[in-house]
Amino acid sequence: MKKNLRLNRSVIATLVGFTVMLQLIAGCKKAEQQSSPPPVAKPEAGLVKPQAKAVQRQASSAASLPTPTAQFDFSTKKDPFKPYVIVKAPTLPTADKTKKTSGLPIHSFEVSQFKLIGVVTGEKGNQAMVTDPAGKGYVLKVGMTMGPNNGRVTAITTNGVEVREQFKDDNGRVRKEIIKLTLPRKY
Repeated sequence: MKKNLRLNRSVIATLVGFTVMLQLIAGCKKAEQQSSPPPVAKPEAGLVKPQAKAVQRQASSAASLPTPTAQFDFSTKKDPFKPYVIVKAPTLPTADKTKKTSGLPIHSFEVSQFKLIGVVTGEKGNQAMVTDPAGKGYVLKVGMTMGPNNGRVTAITTNGVEVREQFKDDNGRVRKEIIKLTLPRKY
């Protein structure tokens, strides 16, 4: 009995949905038929053709609006993306413009102050470990810079590290100096 009720309810719901769709489709067809112009009778042979009346051009009752030249003026408005605080770049001393300061701790000590702790040899190249006077360690590779004069590591061997510095002396000549850091001897 309950199964028949469920079946009847689903059949009724389907029929109601189907009838609603049919009414919507029929309503759309009626609206299309009403909006189409009525058929015009064709004049038969021998009948006089009626003259068409002159149709007056319809004037619009709406006034034409002037076209705006400038809609918005933002010159008095504040820029929302502009920062509140303007940060000025700090001025660097201009005494020695050739000296580049990177701000890294490895560039703050002279090359001769570094202590070589060990050398690691490998297929990709040798690497060396040095410590600064403060005790902080750095790993060096060939081509890296160190020291305030931007000394470049030119070679890392099993005995030590070679660093080449270029700087201008008091006379304005460019001097090249090679500094060698060697491993401490074991006793």
